[in-house]
Amino acid sequence: MAEIKKIKTALVSVFHKDGLEELLAKLHEEGVKFVSTGGTQSFIESLGYECQTVESITTYPSILGGRVKTLHPKVFGGILARRENEHDLAQMAQYEIPSIDLVVVDLYPFEQTVASGVSEADIIEKIDIGGISLIRAGAKNFKDVVIIPSKAEYVILLDILKKKGAQTDLTERKLFAERAFGVSSHYDTAIHNWFVNNI
Repeated sequence: MAEIKKIKTALVSVFHKDGLEELLAKLHEEGVKFVSTGGTQSFIESLGYECQTVESITTYPSILGGRVKTLHPKVFGGILARRENEHDLAQMAQYEIPSIDLVVVDLYPFEQTVASGVSEADIIEKIDIGGISLIRAGAKNFKDVVIIPSKAEYVILLDILKKKGAQTDLTERKLFAERAFGVSSHYDTAIHNWFVNNI
Protein backbone atom coordinates (compact mmCIF):
# COMPACT_ATOMS: atom_id res chain seq x y z
CA MET A 1 0.00 0.00 0.00
CA ALA A 2 1.34 3.44 -0.98
CA GLU A 3 0.49 4.87 2.44
CA ILE A 4 2.99 2.59 4.17
CA LYS A 5 6.51 4.02 3.98
CA LYS A 6 9.71 2.28 5.02
CA ILE A 7 12.32 4.24 6.96
CA LYS A 8 15.69 3.53 5.38
CA THR A 9 17.71 6.70 6.08
CA ALA A 10 17.44 9.07 9.04
CA LEU A 11 18.89 12.55 9.35
CA VAL A 12 19.56 13.11 13.04
CA SER A 13 20.67 16.56 14.20
CA VAL A 14 19.80 17.51 17.78
CA PHE A 15 20.95 20.03 20.36
CA HIS A 16 19.90 17.86 23.33
CA LYS A 17 21.17 14.25 23.23
CA ASP A 18 19.25 13.01 26.28
CA GLY A 19 16.67 10.36 25.46
CA LEU A 20 18.13 9.75 22.02
CA GLU A 21 20.09 6.58 22.76
CA GLU A 22 17.14 4.16 22.93
CA LEU A 23 15.65 5.53 19.73
CA LEU A 24 18.96 5.22 17.87
CA ALA A 25 19.39 1.65 19.13
CA LYS A 26 16.00 0.61 17.78
CA LEU A 27 16.53 2.38 14.44
CA HIS A 28 19.93 0.69 14.10
CA GLU A 29 18.36 -2.66 14.92
CA GLU A 30 15.89 -2.06 12.09
CA GLY A 31 18.73 -1.37 9.63
CA VAL A 32 18.16 2.38 9.31
CA LYS A 33 21.20 4.34 8.10
CA PHE A 34 22.19 7.53 9.91
CA VAL A 35 23.24 10.89 8.51
CA SER A 36 24.28 13.66 10.88
CA THR A 37 26.38 16.70 11.73
CA GLY A 38 28.91 17.74 14.36
CA GLY A 39 28.16 16.74 17.92
CA THR A 40 25.24 14.48 17.02
CA GLN A 41 27.40 12.57 14.57
CA SER A 42 30.06 12.09 17.26
CA PHE A 43 27.36 10.93 19.69
CA ILE A 44 25.99 8.38 17.21
CA GLU A 45 29.46 7.04 16.47
CA SER A 46 30.27 6.84 20.19
CA LEU A 47 27.41 4.34 20.45
CA GLY A 48 29.12 2.18 17.84
CA TYR A 49 26.88 3.00 14.88
CA GLU A 50 28.07 4.10 11.46
CA CYS A 51 27.04 7.61 10.54
CA GLN A 52 27.46 9.42 7.24
CA THR A 53 28.34 13.09 7.54
CA VAL A 54 26.11 15.73 5.99
CA GLU A 55 29.33 17.25 4.63
CA SER A 56 29.99 14.10 2.59
CA ILE A 57 26.62 14.60 0.91
CA THR A 58 26.77 18.36 0.37
CA THR A 59 30.58 18.63 -0.12
CA TYR A 60 30.42 21.74 2.09
CA PRO A 61 31.72 21.99 5.65
CA SER A 62 29.79 23.61 8.47
CA ILE A 63 30.39 27.34 7.86
CA LEU A 64 29.83 30.76 9.42
CA GLY A 65 30.47 29.55 12.95
CA GLY A 66 27.92 26.75 12.60
CA ARG A 67 25.16 28.99 11.26
CA VAL A 68 25.05 26.96 8.03
CA LYS A 69 25.30 23.18 8.27
CA THR A 70 22.28 21.47 6.73
CA LEU A 71 20.98 24.27 4.50
CA HIS A 72 21.72 22.69 1.13
CA PRO A 73 19.66 21.38 -1.84
CA LYS A 74 21.00 17.85 -1.36
CA VAL A 75 19.66 17.77 2.18
CA PHE A 76 16.36 19.53 1.59
CA GLY A 77 15.88 17.84 -1.77
CA GLY A 78 16.22 14.49 -0.01
CA ILE A 79 13.49 15.48 2.44
CA LEU A 80 11.11 17.37 0.14
CA ALA A 81 11.21 15.13 -2.95
CA ARG A 82 7.84 13.54 -3.68
CA ARG A 83 8.54 9.84 -4.01
CA GLU A 84 5.75 9.24 -6.52
CA ASN A 85 6.60 12.22 -8.72
CA GLU A 86 8.65 11.12 -11.74
CA HIS A 87 10.12 14.60 -12.28
CA ASP A 88 11.28 14.81 -8.65
CA LEU A 89 12.83 11.34 -8.86
CA ALA A 90 14.59 12.21 -12.11
CA GLN A 91 16.09 15.32 -10.54
CA MET A 92 17.18 13.33 -7.49
CA ALA A 93 19.04 10.98 -9.80
CA GLN A 94 20.45 13.86 -11.87
CA TYR A 95 21.83 15.73 -8.86
CA GLU A 96 22.66 12.65 -6.77
CA ILE A 97 20.26 13.58 -3.98
CA PRO A 98 19.77 10.80 -1.41
CA SER A 99 16.31 10.09 0.00
CA ILE A 100 15.82 11.00 3.65
CA ASP A 101 12.84 9.20 5.20
CA LEU A 102 13.11 10.30 8.83
CA VAL A 103 14.22 13.63 10.29
CA VAL A 104 15.02 13.75 14.01
CA VAL A 105 15.76 17.30 15.09
CA ASP A 106 15.26 19.69 17.96
CA LEU A 107 15.74 23.42 18.25
CA TYR A 108 18.26 25.64 19.98
CA PRO A 109 16.92 26.51 23.45
CA PHE A 110 15.79 30.04 22.68
CA GLU A 111 13.44 30.55 25.63
CA GLN A 112 15.92 29.11 28.13
CA THR A 113 18.65 31.33 26.71
CA VAL A 114 16.48 34.44 27.11
CA ALA A 115 15.58 33.41 30.67
CA SER A 116 19.25 33.01 31.57
CA GLY A 117 19.83 36.73 31.13
CA VAL A 118 22.64 36.55 28.58
CA SER A 119 23.50 39.24 26.05
CA GLU A 120 21.42 40.08 22.99
CA ALA A 121 24.17 38.66 20.76
CA ASP A 122 23.97 35.30 22.55
CA ILE A 123 20.19 35.30 22.28
CA ILE A 124 20.33 35.99 18.54
CA GLU A 125 22.65 33.01 18.05
CA LYS A 126 20.00 30.79 19.61
CA ILE A 127 17.50 31.61 16.87
CA ASP A 128 17.51 28.30 15.04
CA ILE A 129 17.51 28.41 11.23
CA GLY A 130 18.56 24.96 10.02
CA GLY A 131 16.53 23.09 12.62
CA ILE A 132 13.30 24.98 12.02
CA SER A 133 13.78 24.58 8.26
CA LEU A 134 14.27 20.81 8.64
CA ILE A 135 11.13 20.59 10.77
CA ARG A 136 9.04 22.48 8.24
CA ALA A 137 10.42 20.49 5.29
CA GLY A 138 9.81 17.14 6.96
CA ALA A 139 6.31 18.17 8.05
CA LYS A 140 5.41 19.54 4.61
CA ASN A 141 6.35 16.23 2.99
CA PHE A 142 4.53 14.05 5.55
CA LYS A 143 3.26 11.86 2.73
CA ASP A 144 6.77 10.43 2.47
CA VAL A 145 8.74 11.56 5.53
CA VAL A 146 8.55 11.10 9.29
CA ILE A 147 9.39 14.26 11.23
CA ILE A 148 10.40 14.05 14.90
CA PRO A 149 10.57 17.73 15.99
CA SER A 150 11.51 17.29 19.65
CA LYS A 151 12.38 14.61 22.20
CA ALA A 152 8.70 14.55 23.25
CA GLU A 153 8.02 12.52 20.08
CA TYR A 154 10.77 9.92 20.66
CA VAL A 155 8.48 7.68 22.69
CA ILE A 156 5.75 7.81 20.01
CA LEU A 157 8.14 6.75 17.25
CA LEU A 158 9.74 4.14 19.49
CA ASP A 159 6.35 2.58 20.14
CA ILE A 160 5.67 2.41 16.38
CA LEU A 161 9.10 0.87 15.74
CA LYS A 162 8.53 -1.78 18.40
CA LYS A 163 5.10 -2.70 17.05
CA LYS A 164 5.63 -2.43 13.29
CA GLY A 165 9.33 -2.16 12.57
CA ALA A 166 10.76 0.74 10.58
CA GLN A 167 7.59 1.68 8.74
CA THR A 168 4.78 4.16 9.24
CA ASP A 169 1.37 4.80 7.76
CA LEU A 170 0.00 8.10 6.51
CA THR A 171 -2.04 8.81 9.66
CA GLU A 172 1.06 8.44 11.83
CA ARG A 173 3.14 10.69 9.61
CA LYS A 174 0.38 13.29 9.56
CA LEU A 175 0.27 13.23 13.38
CA PHE A 176 4.01 13.90 13.53
CA ALA A 177 3.57 16.76 11.03
CA GLU A 178 0.85 18.28 13.18
CA ARG A 179 3.12 18.14 16.23
CA ALA A 180 5.99 19.56 14.17
CA PHE A 181 4.03 22.64 13.15
CA GLY A 182 3.00 23.03 16.78
CA VAL A 183 6.68 23.06 17.78
CA SER A 184 7.60 25.56 15.06
CA SER A 185 4.64 27.81 15.90
CA HIS A 186 5.53 27.91 19.61
CA TYR A 187 9.17 28.61 18.78
CA ASP A 188 8.43 31.45 16.39
CA THR A 189 5.96 32.95 18.85
CA ALA A 190 8.65 32.98 21.55
CA ILE A 191 11.08 34.72 19.20
CA HIS A 192 8.42 37.23 18.12
CA ASN A 193 7.59 38.02 21.74
CA TRP A 194 11.26 38.63 22.52
CA PHE A 195 11.53 41.11 19.66
CA VAL A 196 8.31 42.85 20.71
CA ASN A 197 9.69 43.31 24.22
CA ASN A 198 13.18 44.37 23.14
CA ILE A 199 12.63 47.01 20.47
